[in-house]
Amino acid sequence: MDKNNNTPTQLATLGGGCFWCTEAVFQEIQGVHSVTSGYSGGTPETADYKQVCSGTTRHAEVVQVEFDPAVISYEDILKIFWATHDPTTLNRQGNDSGPQYRSVIFYHSEEQKAAAERSKAKVAPQTWDRPIVTEISPFEEFFPAEEYHQEYYNNVGNRNPYCTFVITPKVQKLRKNFKDKLKSKA
Repeated sequence: MDKNNNTPTQLATLGGGCFWCTEAVFQEIQGVHSVTSGYSGGTPETADYKQVCSGTTRHAEVVQVEFDPAVISYEDILKIFWATHDPTTLNRQGNDSGPQYRSVIFYHSEEQKAAAERSKAKVAPQTWDRPIVTEISPFEEFFPAEEYHQEYYNNVGNRNPYCTFVITPKVQKLRKNFKDKLKSKA
């Protein structure tokens, strides 16, 4: 979407398992200007894929979503977040396991914190019948992932079996359940 208005963009930093999946989901959403895969929750010295995969860095794989709140609200971003990953499994999404794959919302303001807590209490239980284990933590710093992780699904697609069996079904679910939030295809 073009930046045709003067509304300042906002950031949402979300971890819902493998960042390839979460990135692919939010790239489809109207009002989202950019989605960057990266790491948050740890230190700069440990913000690289190999170290994060060790599960010892405190980092989570996250995406930083830059969005236009005049087009899509933070609350709607959260609804999509809850619906496109499993926030009931601790440190795991499917076969991806370890604390780097935890469900986490890093809030950028007290307003985002309040919205995340409301959403966790109300929206998530409407979608899930098990207890929600998603962390809601203050944002400290974001470290972009290595270049080969950026735009992963768009660049690799179903040539990677992980994309075929994990990411594509998430994107299809998004397209089915959030038709009114999708970018129009030109």
